Amino acid sequence: MGFAHVLLCDKRDKIGVAMHMKNELYYGDNLDVLRRKIPSESVDLCYIDPPFNSKRNYFQIYNNQGGEDRAQAQAFVDTWEWGDEGAQGLAWITDVDNLNNGKLTEQTVELIRGLEKVLKRGSLLAYLVHMTLRIVEIHRVLKPTGSFYLHCDPTASHYLKLVLDAVFCGQGGDFGNEIIWQRQNAKGLAFTRFARNHDVILRYTKSLQWIWNPQYIEHNEKYVDGFYRFNEADTGRRYRLADLTNPNKNRPNLTYEFLGVTRVWRWTKDRMQQAYDDGLVIQTNPGTVPQLKRYLDEQEGNPVDDNWVDVRPIQAQSKEDKSLGYPTQKPEALLERIIKASSNEGDTVLDAYCGCGTTVAVAQRLGRRWI
Repeated sequence: MGFAHVLLCDKRDKIGVAMHMKNELYYGDNLDVLRRKIPSESVDLCYIDPPFNSKRNYFQIYNNQGGEDRAQAQAFVDTWEWGDEGAQGLAWITDVDNLNNGKLTEQTVELIRGLEKVLKRGSLLAYLVHMTLRIVEIHRVLKPTGSFYLHCDPTASHYLKLVLDAVFCGQGGDFGNEIIWQRQNAKGLAFTRFARNHDVILRYTKSLQWIWNPQYIEHNEKYVDGFYRFNEADTGRRYRLADLTNPNKNRPNLTYEFLGVTRVWRWTKDRMQQAYDDGLVIQTNPGTVPQLKRYLDEQEGNPVDDNWVDVRPIQAQSKEDKSLGYPTQKPEALLERIIKASSNEGDTVLDAYCGCGTTVAVAQRLGRRWI
């Protein structure tokens, strides 16, 4: 059974906003590290990009700095088989003592027992046992307000979601999102099936209260041209006109005449007058209903939804996201969105499958402590 390892060893960072924060870099089996090195409820955000059960071996291309020589080495093996590690993991999950002492939920134990009956002891069960052991420990190290993002693909995402439901929702947590990341470059032969063109990112929270910072993307050009059709002559600022009337018509306290028009308004008369004096309420012609100016440069943009089509894979990135030759390298923009949404400056971000270190690089740049 092959699996990626997390990097390991302690170091004191000396750079930027994270200057006085202790970061930790480990090398070894991530299950052992999680159990022995990471305290309970010490992590604000965990993102992992583990093997996908793709049945492939991945190689890394190393470029010698300052030269054209290239070398190749095995990065990780994503080929699974049932063996001692799987059997030992299954025995640990089904050990009654681990259930009784609170290390596992009853839902987790029963799920794995059921999957053993359905899948038998083969490669897929070996993979799911491997992932379950680590998901249990990740749940333990998360703070009550912590979030967990698991990056996978449709090969096993449906099974992994069951595991996450058992571990997180079985202990008062919640399923947040199934995020679809459209990679732009389709995988597979289109003449044998629909081309595969997305990864799945499952987001869970440890409790019903979590850190959340809404993320936005810019309005597209077609939307801006269609809605923000006006420009101020003196400032050049682009704006649209918005309705100021109240949808609730039974509001006597908000019913009054303004600029010769009587309506049920959204605002009190004093607030309406102040907005008019500030140049934010205009009447295009005498007798028409006054409207509100909404400036384009004051709008945050469109809220990011769970279908991410705007983050391109590393092959299509600009020079700011250079390929390091790691076979499953993810773009910094992907991790930036996750880290900004589910953590704040100074928080601790954990990546238990470090890969080529994209999570670490982005966490460092955004002023987070990282493990």
